[in-house]
Amino acid sequence: MLSYCDDMPYAQTMFPNILGHKTREDAEAGAEYLLISVAESLLGGDCNPEIRMLGCSVLAPRCEKEKVLKPCRSTCEAVRRRCSRTFDKIQMAWPYFLDCDRFFVSDQEGCYDPLEGLRGQEEEEAADGLDILLTADSPDTLQFTYHSNTDLISVLKKTEEQCSGIARTYSIGRSMEGRELLVIEFSNNPGEHELLEPEVKYIGNMHGNEVLGRQLLIYLAQHLCSEYLLGNERIQTLINTTRIHILPSMNPDGYEMAVSGVSDNNYDFEQDQRYDSWNIGRNNAQNIDLNRNFPDLTSIVYSRRRQKGYRTDHILIPDYYWFGKVAPETYAVMKWVRSIPFVLSANFHGGDLVVSYPYDLSKHPLGGEMFCPTPDDKVFKFIAATYANAHETMSNENARCGSSRTHSQKGIVNGAQWSSLAGGMQDFNYLHTNCFEVTVNVGCDRFPPEEDLAFAWHENQESLLSFMEAAHRGIKGIVKDEEGNAIKGARISVRGIQHDITTAENGDYWRLLTPGIHIVSASAQGYTRATKKIQLPSRMKTAGRVDFVLPKAPVDSDAQEEDNAISSMGTYDKFDPYNQYQRYTQMADLSQNQEERAEKPWWWNYFALPGVPSPTWLLKQY
Repeated sequence: MLSYCDDMPYAQTMFPNILGHKTREDAEAGAEYLLISVAESLLGGDCNPEIRMLGCSVLAPRCEKEKVLKPCRSTCEAVRRRCSRTFDKIQMAWPYFLDCDRFFVSDQEGCYDPLEGLRGQEEEEAADGLDILLTADSPDTLQFTYHSNTDLISVLKKTEEQCSGIARTYSIGRSMEGRELLVIEFSNNPGEHELLEPEVKYIGNMHGNEVLGRQLLIYLAQHLCSEYLLGNERIQTLINTTRIHILPSMNPDGYEMAVSGVSDNNYDFEQDQRYDSWNIGRNNAQNIDLNRNFPDLTSIVYSRRRQKGYRTDHILIPDYYWFGKVAPETYAVMKWVRSIPFVLSANFHGGDLVVSYPYDLSKHPLGGEMFCPTPDDKVFKFIAATYANAHETMSNENARCGSSRTHSQKGIVNGAQWSSLAGGMQDFNYLHTNCFEVTVNVGCDRFPPEEDLAFAWHENQESLLSFMEAAHRGIKGIVKDEEGNAIKGARISVRGIQHDITTAENGDYWRLLTPGIHIVSASAQGYTRATKKIQLPSRMKTAGRVDFVLPKAPVDSDAQEEDNAISSMGTYDKFDPYNQYQRYTQMADLSQNQEERAEKPWWWNYFALPGVPSPTWLLKQY
């Protein structure tokens, strides 16, 4: 009756089992059964189903003539020799209930082989020959089923392991309920920013019930890994020249709620009585819509637009924002985008088929829909169209769906003209950092059936690659002083575009631009401005190199006073100035478990359940 043990090569079991569980319910409630039920995900598919069947032979042993038989020690020892390294990789101790000496016996004592049925199956598969061998360890074995949060982390960890030379996983923080916000990075030098190499990010599942983008980003990570290993020149060039960051789920708590809502919803009710579940899981565990939770810098820009020389870049976060209800997921992403010099970004939503670009907030006095372009409207239309045009159907007028269909043109739409919102993530990226972000709505159905996943991957695969390649459009370069020292924070200005970007730590910059003639200048406090005229051809595939050398400026008391006035208004480096994070997140276990969490492996949260003794036997230090 144990569902994860129903393919054992025998028909009957008996309780108490070898571990002393008196009933099936006792066995199902234990951490031992939980472990074998998630073993495939945790171990990345390795040693499965051997570990599961070995565990089942202890939890639901073979029963003959009203006697419990124990499994063979030799089988257990063989599996342990082959699989202990897999457990070591995820920092998990060999499970106590698979102790070969305690729970398994010798052939002389009348044991049975728990893998008997599996061996017969392996012999049949071996007859199929080479095809099995080629796909067995391939990271591109895409599973077109929905991945739980456990599955998601396991896939990213396995991909990191299989492509260790070009892939790395890292956490940017935790959700309200403590789930890891895990990013996988691809680069020919993972973990480090390389001079003049643009940084790109993809974020999925910001709304927990919009799940297709989450799946596409999981598939993309596997695809990049496998194609790089197979020698795909396009993928190798992309990864060798770009640093790619993928966060498949920004709202894992919402995803959990959405999955529960879909499975619990009763579709047998009459239509007018049926519970409308479309919104379950959209928000985070605090019921905050993460795409309304970022600082509203767009309103600040609108309020200053009549001031002489007003700017639309590197707008400071107002102090009052920190005293509002800021989600831990929002905080984590804000710190992330400030810590890496991202050039280009997309976040993935569902419920429509269109790419939306800034501004998201309308400047209409009553908040009505109104076309509100940024100073970089041409660039945003170009990068939005890059995704839409490479998509199988998005730019087709007949493919329109959702509320965007009355406003979109060839698969792209200005956010404020479509549906005005304040506190959106794409406006924050543009107005606070150097990053140009768009919002990709990848399908009319927020939670499409699993049978649609393969087709959706086929539709979006080319778009996902083309969009990242667009990070190489425009210009890049290094700003130095006359002694050859890099100038951090120098401003790169383009005449006619009232939006500057700034140089990174090593003085390098990337400026997305459309083809044509541009007047570009570099400036920094204490230096004389330098200006160059450039021409970008229409078919340019790589960024043009435009370096600047800035001479020291003569001492100017008026300029010094202006610099002092600017600094008195606050600096860009000021982030969370009142250290409000721990107070406003209200994460009860944040401080008490912070040290403990740092010591526990990534999979621990899946076993440390409330009201249940923690299985410390899974931890190596125990």
